[in-house]
Amino acid sequence: MSRFWSPVVQTLTPYVPGEQPQMQRLVKLNTNESPYGPSPRALAAIETQNNDDLRLYPDPEGAALKQAIAKLHGLNPNQVFLGNGSDDVLAHVFAGLLKQSKPVHFPDITYSFYPVYCKLFGIEYKTVPLGEHFEINTSQYKVPNGGIIFPNPNAPTGRSIPRSDIETLLASNTESVLVIDEAYVDYGTQSCIPLLRGDACPENLLVVHTLSKSRALAGLRVGFAVGHPALIEGLERVKNSFNSYPLGRLAQAGAIAAIEDQTHLEQTSKKVIQTRTTLVDELNTLGFETLPSTANFIFTRHPKHAGAKLYQALRDRGIIVRHFKSSRIDEFLRITIGTDEQSGELVAALKEILA
Repeated sequence: MSRFWSPVVQTLTPYVPGEQPQMQRLVKLNTNESPYGPSPRALAAIETQNNDDLRLYPDPEGAALKQAIAKLHGLNPNQVFLGNGSDDVLAHVFAGLLKQSKPVHFPDITYSFYPVYCKLFGIEYKTVPLGEHFEINTSQYKVPNGGIIFPNPNAPTGRSIPRSDIETLLASNTESVLVIDEAYVDYGTQSCIPLLRGDACPENLLVVHTLSKSRALAGLRVGFAVGHPALIEGLERVKNSFNSYPLGRLAQAGAIAAIEDQTHLEQTSKKVIQTRTTLVDELNTLGFETLPSTANFIFTRHPKHAGAKLYQALRDRGIIVRHFKSSRIDEFLRITIGTDEQSGELVAALKEILA
């Protein structure tokens, strides 16, 4: 601990990202990356920008990318905010929209960056317990608050709630911002973006997306938020007080092409959904208990085997999944949906371990 740290640094417990192990033979199912490559159109677009123009700053507004996102979702460009991955977008959301006189509310089991941002920015927060079956109950959020945020589907559980539940919550929660983090929405969850179209766009709904999952561009670092123009203006003020150029030329070009290639998104997402269904069925035959998932991962446990021991036994066989030591979920494994071949290796290893 350095005596030159600011006081707040001494109190931080940073977010721990998924491990990126350097092993020669590895089945990597721990960080929810896409098992399939990005759109070929995105790779080609990145290559066109890999030239002498890199000496020049990129467009600080990302106007062409905002236009592409707005066109895809039936919005106006002034409803789009860009960031260096959705974590960057979320940081601006917490700093610019959720630092209020009342505490921000989010689930007790959810994306662990939320409490990290609260501590970093000095935001008071309250966690709302998930239900008996690890579901989000929106009725529990209908209390005074300084903002609400949760993923849909939730992470790390993979469970989602219908858009109608969020509409009902939005109708009763009119005095603070409601943020829906849709990082995994393309694997079977109803998006809330349609609620933002037209003159009926609510003033207090913000939806956050990333290109790291279904668009398979985790290495490019592109995220965005969509909402009412007034909310977006607030985020832009924060961004331009921190970093005017969050997205480079390569990132903007690749992101535009990926957004425009909806066919590639639909094809790869369909493959992941099919593999997820098969994997859950195979785990069920082995005695696992798996939560319903509409994400590109599953959350599962075995009633007769400790989660930590299963995690280590898989790791010893070169298969990396995610294990959380937190209360209520320490017996679960979060397993990214890989290719059919990777799932086959996982199941074979589990059969050997359980035997």
